[in-house]
Amino acid sequence: MSLQCGIVGLPNVGKSTLFNCLSNAKAQAANFPFCTIEPNVGVITVPDERLNKLAELVHPGRIVPTTVEIVDIAGLVKGASKGEGLGNKFLANIRETDAIIHVLRCFDDENVTHVDGTVNPVRDKEIIDTELQLKDLETIESRIQRVQKQAQTGGDKAAKQTYEVLVRYKEALEQGKSARTVQFESKDEQKIAHDFFLLTSKPVMYVCNVDEASAVTGNQYVEQVREAVKDENAEILVVAAKTEADIAELETYEDRQMFLQEVGLEESGVNRLIKSAYKLLNLETFITAGEMEVKAWTYHKGWKAPQCAGVIHTDFEKGFIRAEVIKYEDYIKYGSEAAVREAGKLNVEGKDYVVQDGDIMHFRFNV
Repeated sequence: MSLQCGIVGLPNVGKSTLFNCLSNAKAQAANFPFCTIEPNVGVITVPDERLNKLAELVHPGRIVPTTVEIVDIAGLVKGASKGEGLGNKFLANIRETDAIIHVLRCFDDENVTHVDGTVNPVRDKEIIDTELQLKDLETIESRIQRVQKQAQTGGDKAAKQTYEVLVRYKEALEQGKSARTVQFESKDEQKIAHDFFLLTSKPVMYVCNVDEASAVTGNQYVEQVREAVKDENAEILVVAAKTEADIAELETYEDRQMFLQEVGLEESGVNRLIKSAYKLLNLETFITAGEMEVKAWTYHKGWKAPQCAGVIHTDFEKGFIRAEVIKYEDYIKYGSEAAVREAGKLNVEGKDYVVQDGDIMHFRFNV
């Protein structure tokens, strides 16, 4: 299961600096607007300490973590919904992502110009929100024109339901609210809503880019952002991108950990961001462990055993018989699969088993 997050923000807020921390692909980080013209894509591994601990017990041929694609998208400016700046390109790139990482400048630095002259993260957020909402409103109004007559005069139940969903979105967008604030009860409505692929329906994480002195505690700008997004059910992360860039340049894990301790951080902002992206998308990890490899697999929280088997191969889901499940804590406690079996801690689960984060699984199937 591939996951793609798009990094967005106004020009010069630290998007490309953050992207460079996240991936080995070095985007140009320059002090002028639109230094990222084509979207840069980096594939990064998801940090999971459990894999290393299991590998110490299993001694596999390799460790395979799960991955996330990060897309660094050109800076947006006011009027993008009408094609201003690199608006059309920006909007096309963001439409393909699963989630939005919205970088907000929360630091003062007279050497780094701001496209609007002053530092104001709430204003910056609203500029991008407005442009995305306007584009979504354009999409919704176009769809309404296509289905309205059919919904109101014909007996087409599907058209009527689609029209009702569209109208609810239109009302919210006209009030300056994002599509993600509209909740639908029925599964039919949820599917209709999902199929519109609206820009503002995507889950969003706000990354407050601060100076090194504010990396642990945040600052007044971060507090302004917290207040502005308190009703959005969004993730907020405080990251000092410049400091993270310095940490990323260090060669050894020990040096990076020492740098983090000096700053006062227990974990790098990069690791926290990736983990937050997982939480944002309601994703979890199950693990397969054997002599060949210890491997992490991504699945949606709430999925049952056959669906998770299908993540490995569609045949596993089609011919699913049962799943043998070991809890991660039990594997670490007893030290091997054989010892877990002997202790009676290996569970055999059927089709209705809801997989839990960190489950070590072996699927039995017949095709």
